[in-house]
Amino acid sequence: MALLPTSRPGVRIGEGQQLQPFLDHAGPIGGIAASVLGEQARPVRAILFDKTAGRNWALGWHQDRTIVVKERRNTDGYGPWTVKSGLIQVEPPFEILERMVTLRVHLDAVEEGNAPLRIVPGSHRLGRLPEAEIAGVVATFGERLCLAERGDVWLYATSIIHASLAADPPRRRRVLQVDFSADATPGPLAWRGV
Repeated sequence: MALLPTSRPGVRIGEGQQLQPFLDHAGPIGGIAASVLGEQARPVRAILFDKTAGRNWALGWHQDRTIVVKERRNTDGYGPWTVKSGLIQVEPPFEILERMVTLRVHLDAVEEGNAPLRIVPGSHRLGRLPEAEIAGVVATFGERLCLAERGDVWLYATSIIHASLAADPPRRRRVLQVDFSADATPGPLAWRGV
């Protein structure tokens, strides 16, 4: 795959024409999102993560809070704005994120020592949490590891609290992560899409 990152934990995919047959609501990946969101489900962000012995990173507990849009248009309730890998991102009203789902397509097996996704069950029902409260939510609700075989797909609420440890021992772990929404637009803005 030409898109694999060389110096970063992940590559944000802005153009994914080759992925469209898989991500369309009738495709094998998009169909999973459509089973939850309906036929209006569309891929709105994709990131390819690639952990290796040389890039064996960890990511602390957090909620995903940004979406990718076509252009910056200052709008009440949207912000702050960032640009990552040339893609314009903004934090929308949290209700938009609460209506989204994320799919993780495992290109490698992910056992307990190979940096599985860690989630806090039920945390997606708590709304937008201040970062200072996340550790307390993890302590109260506990965590689960999302183990997977190669080819498995995990679906979860985009707003769930999640994290990832470094692999121990370090080895390869590739995951294609795709966010889906059934909203036609994110309020007054336009999805960038995949």
